Amino acid sequence: MAKKGKFFLTDWLETHWTTPAFSGWLLAVLALCFFGAATNTMAGWLYVLSGTIVALLILGAFLSVRSLSQIQVRRHPLNPVSAGDDLAVEVIIENRSKSPKNLLQIWDFVPLAMDDPQKTPIETIIPQGEHHWTYYLPTQQRGVYHWHEVELRSGSPLGLFWCRRSQQVPAKAVVYPQILPLNHCPLIDTIGQEERDNRQSDRRFQGANEGVTKALRPYRYGDPMRMIHWRSSAKYDEFQVRELEVITGGEDIIICLDSGSSWLDNNFEEGVIAAASLYFYATRAQLNVKLWTAKTGLIYGDRPVLETLAAVNKEEDRQQTLPKMPLIWITENPATFDSLPPGSRWLLFPQEGDKIASFMGKTLRGIAISPNTSLQTQLQKIPQ
Repeated sequence: MAKKGKFFLTDWLETHWTTPAFSGWLLAVLALCFFGAATNTMAGWLYVLSGTIVALLILGAFLSVRSLSQIQVRRHPLNPVSAGDDLAVEVIIENRSKSPKNLLQIWDFVPLAMDDPQKTPIETIIPQGEHHWTYYLPTQQRGVYHWHEVELRSGSPLGLFWCRRSQQVPAKAVVYPQILPLNHCPLIDTIGQEERDNRQSDRRFQGANEGVTKALRPYRYGDPMRMIHWRSSAKYDEFQVRELEVITGGEDIIICLDSGSSWLDNNFEEGVIAAASLYFYATRAQLNVKLWTAKTGLIYGDRPVLETLAAVNKEEDRQQTLPKMPLIWITENPATFDSLPPGSRWLLFPQEGDKIASFMGKTLRGIAISPNTSLQTQLQKIPQ
């Protein structure tokens, strides 16, 4: 890494002007020695030799600064990846001058949470040409990562001086949480069964002949004859058809992550993975599913949900209230169960020492996650 192991003065000179390399310092000492010898002996050739070395040093300093001029760095937008996949980063170094740029070094200062700064040498960039540098970063944890700085360094063409320049090239990497491949999930499937029961109840109401009338409207072609309200039809001298009250509810599945509470780090990451896995299981089952967090409220859509789960943090400022309908509550705090709407389910990540059995048998059903069993297996259990 270019910034480590340097004195402040030399570092400042290298980034703002140029600083001598070892060979440059050596030639400077030789020039000083030749000049001292020339002064003592009055030998003209020693003056010439000392002056030649000084001229060579000046030329090397000027050319090292010039070697980094008219170079522009940019990068392609980063495609989101899931945790565990490699992130492809492509940096483009463009030579806008009419002369080639030789023997360059480039650093990309990625966040330390992802990896060490990445570097590569560049042998040459032709005039008006581009050099494409692609490297891959391993991703272990979900998150939204930002970095800006790219550095170019060169000692070309003589290697007597080092020159380093920094450019701001913003980058944003989105690492989605891992999504577990669930074959079944009773926590979701149970809600789906309740939805089917509600729809069957609605159809029974639609088949009823009395007691559930909401309004009357004129007859339209195709309306069933049994829905005609004969008394009103006789009164208005035209057929009047009853519109029935339709019972709805349970059609939405809302997965709520308790991001406004305090969590253990490992539990929170597991909770995010569980939220993502449940959401996409429900999506594959063609259910109307939404995600809720304390900061964002209700959101839906694959990409917005993934980006929200990538950026979510524990102990967020609660800016949104819980929906007033049954939901799946993912939390580490069992005290929050009392505030859940009737019919809700819970997914609890108990802290070490909590007795899992104490959370069972309550009014609301759910699953208490054990740290000793795989999360994928437990999400496929029947809620207690």
